[in-house]
Amino acid sequence: MTADKLQTRLSPLKSLQLQMLAWLQEADPQIKQSVTGTEKVSADLRLDIYANAYRFRLVEALQDTFPALHTLLGDEDFFNLGVAYLTARPSKHFSLRYFGHELASFLKGSDAYCDQPLLSEMAQFEWLLREAFDAADNAVIDMNALQQIDPQSWHSLRFLFHPTVKRVDLSFNVPQIWQTIDKQEASIDMIENDHPIGWCLWRKDLRTLYRSMDVDEAWAMDAMLSGHTFSEICSGVCEWVDEQHAAVRVAGFIQNWVNEGLIQEVMT
Repeated sequence: MTADKLQTRLSPLKSLQLQMLAWLQEADPQIKQSVTGTEKVSADLRLDIYANAYRFRLVEALQDTFPALHTLLGDEDFFNLGVAYLTARPSKHFSLRYFGHELASFLKGSDAYCDQPLLSEMAQFEWLLREAFDAADNAVIDMNALQQIDPQSWHSLRFLFHPTVKRVDLSFNVPQIWQTIDKQEASIDMIENDHPIGWCLWRKDLRTLYRSMDVDEAWAMDAMLSGHTFSEICSGVCEWVDEQHAAVRVAGFIQNWVNEGLIQEVMT
């Protein structure tokens, strides 16, 4: 169905709203037929004023979501980034909450920013903080639930993580930089790690938390998030520990995850 045919089936208000959205996102001139001007303010000027206000509001939303990235870039450069981003990735959702979910990938793939990988990592980290804070508030299990499990069934167990749990590997000291900015402390230098470091983010008691992980724990968490069994994960961590200690190592991970409130269900 063409846009014209679709609009004939919509209410006049809805049709006008779609025309305005097409103007804001694609400079479609059809809306000009519905906008009148005056001697002092032409129809084109009115539309430009509205479009500029729309862009400013979206950039402000990005500033709220990515405060550390804003600090790193400064007002002018962040505004330019925001305009470039909304031009390349127009908002597709009625809520501003979801505008910005592609900013990290935009930074990574943009010729203007791809040589500054710290920026894309910071955007990714801040977006995951937002996702962790906004995720569903499901119940979690405690150590008593683990103790009730039949030892003979452990090999086939799968664990479902809480919706707030997020994972990311970072090549730079992004969390430390974010923390100094958030606490308004003296700035610290950017440091590139010898290898990417695994981080886990989650929400607990209305606080968003994060911590780094050893490489085998990060691998184990990724495997568990992908639905692998306890036995399969034990086999996998043998890349870092000997076979006789693998089960104890993975069981230790799970105990820590339960104590931190990261697991909501055990699946047999």
